[in-house]
Amino acid sequence: MKLFAKQFYKSKAWRNCRDAYFISQHGLCERCHSPGKVVHHTVYLSPDNIHDPTISLNHDLLELLCATCHQHEHFKKEEVIREGLSFDENGDLIQL
Repeated sequence: MKLFAKQFYKSKAWRNCRDAYFISQHGLCERCHSPGKVVHHTVYLSPDNIHDPTISLNHDLLELLCATCHQHEHFKKEEVIREGLSFDENGDLIQL
């Protein structure tokens, strides 16, 4: 978790929003329909937008994901982590 976001993710406003969104999706990952674990922001939060509730607390900009789909979202296969390295479809670090 980014340091600037720590206070936000502990806030009552976020916890209420997250819990309501989880219930609205019946607790299922929106990509694979496994049990959901993480309410993901589809617009990544930054110091500039984290205090804007139309972004940080907007159900239209959230997605419930299981741990695997959330991992894939943040570590996509084509994403280069370091020159010559990437992650495969299983989330394992590979040399290109």
